[in-house]
Amino acid sequence: MPTDRPRMVAEDRTSVTLDIMMPFYGRIDHFKLAVESVLAQSNPDWRLVIVDDVYPDLSAGEWAKSIDDPRVSYIRNETNLRPSRNYRKCVGLMESEFGVLMGCDDVMLPGYVQRVTELIAQFPDAAIIQPGVSVIDGDGVPYTPLADRVKKRYRFDRSGAHQYSGDELATSLLRGNWTYFPSLCWRVSELRKYEFRLDLDVVQDLAMLLEITKGGGSLVLDDSVVFNYRRHSGSVSAVTGFDGSKFAQERTLFSEADRDLKQLGWNRGARAARFHLSSRLNALTELPGAIRSRNRDGRRALTRHVFGGNGTP
Repeated sequence: MPTDRPRMVAEDRTSVTLDIMMPFYGRIDHFKLAVESVLAQSNPDWRLVIVDDVYPDLSAGEWAKSIDDPRVSYIRNETNLRPSRNYRKCVGLMESEFGVLMGCDDVMLPGYVQRVTELIAQFPDAAIIQPGVSVIDGDGVPYTPLADRVKKRYRFDRSGAHQYSGDELATSLLRGNWTYFPSLCWRVSELRKYEFRLDLDVVQDLAMLLEITKGGGSLVLDDSVVFNYRRHSGSVSAVTGFDGSKFAQERTLFSEADRDLKQLGWNRGARAARFHLSSRLNALTELPGAIRSRNRDGRRALTRHVFGGNGTP
């Protein structure tokens, strides 16, 4: 059940230095906008660490190193770690109690740090904060594609900030993952307890959310928009749709969730994992592209996901 009562908190909890980790591999113009959006925060109590995953164009790193702000640091990996390993590295670099794994193509609105800090003070036992998010396209224009219209339908629809946990939260996330990974603020101890999975490099965010939820952690959902999530054709989830690999990972995750939630007695969540209707419908929308591209393996994988329905890999 949601819990919304304000809590009495110690005065020193009202100030939280937020660790913002930015794994980088992508368009340099988007990257610069992302970094500049952090620099423009109204609340100055943050630390930004850019972790370059060996992007071929060195000019991005040179630009980052030229930033004259002691709160900003730049690291270039020795080898390309790919997403999940780079997320693990970023978590290892976090020094504060709460941290963000911000996308290098997303945009923090100026009030992000301030609003997240307020929510941490209001809900001091929360493991995850999901602030309000708007969606933009590759050019920064407001954008509401089908995926985000679906997310809105599955998201809890109460106004204001509310806290969710247990079977209620697991069921909602498994019906349709309405969170926006790069905008989430995480309790760092929870990230270190479970770690990002290396075998689920497209749906590792949902896997982490479920692990924290199964472990008793809660999520705060707020509707004050303080983050712009950029959705475009170059994202990992977009390029792994036609070949079906994203959905193979989802089947693995749903199968495990069905098993684990049954053991917890969370029958609603287990049922949502077993049928994973929104995921199957998503695969259905990818089928025409696989057919047009004559991707036979992708077509078979997508068809299996759409009509399998039992959650088995």
